[in-house]
Amino acid sequence: MHVKAINDVHMAEYEKKPEVVVKAPGRFHLIGEHSWFFKDKTLSMAVNLPVYVAFSKRSDSTLKFYFKQLNENKRASIPSLKYKKEDKWANAIKAMVYGYVSAGFEISGMDITVYSDILPSSGFGVTTAIKAATVVGIKELYQIQCNESQLLQVFERGNRRFLGTNNYIADNFSALFSKKGNLIITDYTKNSWDYVPYNFDDKKVFLIDTKVPALRVWDEEVIFEPQNALLLGDLRENKPNVYGGWAYTNNITDINEQLNEVSEEEKRKLKSIIREHNNLIEARDGLERNDFFKFARAVNSSHNTMRDMYDVSCPEIDWILKRVGELEPNLEMITNQVACGRITGKGFGRCLYVIIRESDEDKFKKKLSEFEKIFGYHYECYNVIPSEGASIVRD
Repeated sequence: MHVKAINDVHMAEYEKKPEVVVKAPGRFHLIGEHSWFFKDKTLSMAVNLPVYVAFSKRSDSTLKFYFKQLNENKRASIPSLKYKKEDKWANAIKAMVYGYVSAGFEISGMDITVYSDILPSSGFGVTTAIKAATVVGIKELYQIQCNESQLLQVFERGNRRFLGTNNYIADNFSALFSKKGNLIITDYTKNSWDYVPYNFDDKKVFLIDTKVPALRVWDEEVIFEPQNALLLGDLRENKPNVYGGWAYTNNITDINEQLNEVSEEEKRKLKSIIREHNNLIEARDGLERNDFFKFARAVNSSHNTMRDMYDVSCPEIDWILKRVGELEPNLEMITNQVACGRITGKGFGRCLYVIIRESDEDKFKKKLSEFEKIFGYHYECYNVIPSEGASIVRD
């Protein structure tokens, strides 16, 4: 349905059919999105909240953009590509065009249509999906011969040089290379990605945008200092039997001595990085073994770490996650957790995910209705599944 819709929209806007249509997934990070600076790992899920981008060539060097759901038109010129604050979502496309042009690839003007039911402001990876669709679409449209490494360089040039932002490779990998039915793990030490199967068929995954205003901006840069990276690096131990080949020491005395010279706030946050690595390894092991209890404990532990040590949660999100914990009425009598959830999203502003039993869906939805009545925020909730990365849509 969406494919026909974007074809019709492109035809109405530009009076011609698109030559290429690309579908790219939304995504969220389950664990570890804040630990990239320390060359750690991130566990991510590409999800069935797709962005469609349609392309057709022009005979000049003009770029025309149209975002259907926003009903916004933008335009630019390839010889004079510039970042403009007011162009918002269109800057993501321009950045990827720049990524190609700056590498010497020849590209002419294009008419481009974006179609997405989820807007870039959601925090669910829509902007990255637009970038991924643009990179794949231009490659197909102009039959550009480049490998995966060169595609990633397009991303990096566009992000760093054009947008002036960090190049978050976990975002790029999940948008480009995810596989249906799998989660994707980014290893920042190796600049590589890996897959882990997601087989919890009796569970449902929900992404929730609480719409809670960001009362304070999370400053992730506060501990992003080379000295801190060196401190944590010295706490690593080679362990061939552990996924990735290493783990942080679990000797509390060694950790405290190593972090003795940093402030108490920095020490707490650096310790949270150590815990987050352990949570990711445990979560992956639970996925590999199809052991939901182990996976859920790791996810819940990760949220507790983000809340108590990294100071990035908020009362509204904690309220929802507490209700998730109450879905099992006899929870105090069991050690295995039947549901899990965590805050997620860039800057950890207002979004979370939960994974619950299918039989608990109605009870959970009632709790969300209570949330709306108590706090007054009109949330959005999406039932999602692991999906594939960016791909060409064939008629």
